[in-house]
Amino acid sequence: MNVNGVTSVNDAYSMYNKPSESPKQEESAVKSSVETAASKAGKEGVVYEPSLEVPTKTYKANDEMIAKLKQEADSHIQKLQDIVSKLISKQADAYSVANDMWSLLREGKLDVDPATRAQAQADIAEDGYWGVDQTSSRIVDFASALTGGDPSKIEKMREAFKKGYEQAEKTWGGQLPEISKKTYDAVMEKFDKLAADATNQTMA
Repeated sequence: MNVNGVTSVNDAYSMYNKPSESPKQEESAVKSSVETAASKAGKEGVVYEPSLEVPTKTYKANDEMIAKLKQEADSHIQKLQDIVSKLISKQADAYSVANDMWSLLREGKLDVDPATRAQAQADIAEDGYWGVDQTSSRIVDFASALTGGDPSKIEKMREAFKKGYEQAEKTWGGQLPEISKKTYDAVMEKFDKLAADATNQTMA
């Protein structure tokens, strides 16, 4: 028998039927492969980290808008002052026509006929157009219309009313008639009620 032939067959058999590596060797190889991949990812991969610095937003006042709003507010206040001055002055005139006709005639301020005097007396009556209730209501209604009913502006409207009343006194040339003083008190009471109602709505 040819020994070389047997050896060749054995060699071939050994080459194609070589036992696999031990489990420990396979585990080591896998671990090494994973570590290599992780190392590579650490070197070549992109890592996103949140910035520790939060960007701050800069706020700037809108001077143009502020000026516009201030102008509108001042305009509304001035309008109320003007209407108060005119209403109170006209009320005082009506009162004088009804009660002080002769003194006004002597001073040459008015030329009043009996019909005019009768109308003036009706106008300043309790339920008349220039009476305390209607005049004070018109003033407060006008103030509410100017502010759109904004309760935060009640005190500004109150101050505007006071200035308007003072203007009426200057126009009148002294203290206004009793009816105007009562109207002043009535307006203040109505402003107080508006403020109280606004507070109750806020607390509700």
